[in-house]
Amino acid sequence: MAKVFVAVLGAGLMLAAGTGTASAEGAPPKVTKGPCQYTQTPDEPAARPVPLPPDPRRTPDRGKVPVQLKTNQGKIDLTLDRAKAPCTVQSFLHLAKHRFYDRTTCHRVLQCGDPSGTGEGGPGYKYKDELPVGLPPAPTDPTGERKVYSRGVLAMANAGPATNGSQFFVVYGDSALRPNYTIFGTVGHEGLETLDDVAAGGIQPTPENPAPVDGAPVLKTEILRARPWFC
Repeated sequence: MAKVFVAVLGAGLMLAAGTGTASAEGAPPKVTKGPCQYTQTPDEPAARPVPLPPDPRRTPDRGKVPVQLKTNQGKIDLTLDRAKAPCTVQSFLHLAKHRFYDRTTCHRVLQCGDPSGTGEGGPGYKYKDELPVGLPPAPTDPTGERKVYSRGVLAMANAGPATNGSQFFVVYGDSALRPNYTIFGTVGHEGLETLDDVAAGGIQPTPENPAPVDGAPVLKTEILRARPWFC
């Protein structure tokens, strides 16, 4: 098993988050009426204005949707899987439609989806987990708690249970993680080549940490445009 090749080690795939329970005026947060129950987070306003996603009574749960991320480092082709995570796919496509991901910088190797570029920004709402099952155990973890998130996996970052928003990460080498992150698709061959190039460039050192194992890539990676291929 290779070392972890995702945005960060351990808790770093988490996001900074508040409670998201009420607005400044004390009114309860808005919640969509469908099965996904996208919930407004007034104490964590959207990093870029966007409405709550549609939440039909029957969430589409079949088929795959190709999405292309055009970045300054090359194309990253994604295939979203509705069957694995229908609410997550629905939200991701909603954000792409509203250009939420356009002109955003991936703040870690390789975690993206925060227009503020700080790792703390989101869409102003959260929603439930759709956690993977049946992942193989990580050979490096004798406890069996960590599973293999394989090369090419596309998954959501979060700040704990049911706090999915807009940030996501891509796995460019088999990684041992607790199965706490919703998997909602895969990265194609061309996309993996782009990720390999970014990863090979290393992590940006800081005065406090001249040899970091986590952080922003030396090759600054900006999503210029995120769209389904049929748009």
